[in-house]
Amino acid sequence: MTLEKGKRRRAKRQRAKRRLFFGGTIGIIIFAAGMFLFPLLSHNGLDTVLEPKSSIEEPVELKISCVGDIMVHKSQLQAQYDTNSNTYDFTNNFQYIKDYIESADLALCNVETTFRGEPYSGYPLFSAPETLANALKDSGFDVAITANNHMMDTGFSGMQKTIEVLRDAGFVTAGSRKEGEARYATIDAKNVKVAVMAYTYETPSQNGQTMINGNPLNAQAETLINHFNYDTLDEDLQNLSNDIQNAKKGGAEIIICYFHWGEEYQRSPNDWQQYIAQKAANMGADIIFASHPHVLQGMEILENTDTGKRVPVFYSMGNLISNQRTETLNNRYTEQGMIATVKLSYMKSTGEVLNISQEVMPTWVDKYSENGKLVYSIVPLDENLENNPALKSSGHLTRARQALDDVNALLAN
Repeated sequence: MTLEKGKRRRAKRQRAKRRLFFGGTIGIIIFAAGMFLFPLLSHNGLDTVLEPKSSIEEPVELKISCVGDIMVHKSQLQAQYDTNSNTYDFTNNFQYIKDYIESADLALCNVETTFRGEPYSGYPLFSAPETLANALKDSGFDVAITANNHMMDTGFSGMQKTIEVLRDAGFVTAGSRKEGEARYATIDAKNVKVAVMAYTYETPSQNGQTMINGNPLNAQAETLINHFNYDTLDEDLQNLSNDIQNAKKGGAEIIICYFHWGEEYQRSPNDWQQYIAQKAANMGADIIFASHPHVLQGMEILENTDTGKRVPVFYSMGNLISNQRTETLNNRYTEQGMIATVKLSYMKSTGEVLNISQEVMPTWVDKYSENGKLVYSIVPLDENLENNPALKSSGHLTRARQALDDVNALLAN
């Protein structure tokens, strides 16, 4: 073989090796790319990789509950007092409804007493131990409503101290405020901003002075309480409209209105209640809770006449707890209350309430003596009624069943 031929053969072998090397490298690259891309390819084809499916927004499901009047009469003070520790403990009052309250994403209650400090007192000028606030918070409530006809029982200082005690216990408060604060409260529920605004009725004026339950408001108190007068109702309701608009401008997504209104011991709403409720619905309220009559009244879903939006209203949630009952008032309906609940689906991107509904868990206040001591228990009138420990101790199952029949009959109308 000549030298020239040898050189040509060696060059040919080197070119073949290079082709083999580069060909193998390309094959490895293609294989690796295929292994990477294959999981991305669905049965829908390559377009799944090029155009990934966007996430679909799910509405926020909210459960909002509220209860009516929480009162502490003199006999309740005696029942909750512990002589050994010289303290008051209200925890047992709420133990059987705690699960219902805690199951809500947002829970509200009307605190119809003040926290002035000792000496404590019941009707007619309510002032309860601060431990009541702690027991309510422990039960799962988030918002304490302070707008009611007993809010000024211990004067301006008592009204302001009540706000402090409730906030120290962990509550957001609505209905009265400190100087410089908004007329409504805001709270987040599952990342939805909820505004709560509460209002109480005025009693007839004396010498041109605004009165709450016969207690005169000084100039400062008048600006720090949300109140309305039936004689100047349309003018006063403009404050409600302004509050709703300001709350929305401040980012509120859901508006809850609470009203302390109506006639005591009347089991149906009056014309004023229905008028105010429709006005509130038209102004932009999403939910309306109310109390004061100390008995239950009906519920319904109103429509905003401009937008068609459905607005649940509970005209009176009755007493959650008090000493008003058959033995004291010859009125069994004052023993009955409800955990009023609204369930809704809220679409954050559009600010739209897609679905909304209302439901009720009836409650009954049991009062009995055990080991020589008075006991007050709020009993949920649910499917476990016959096994409720309080009813087993008191023997009052028949009365509880009567209460359930009363509530069902009322709400069926």
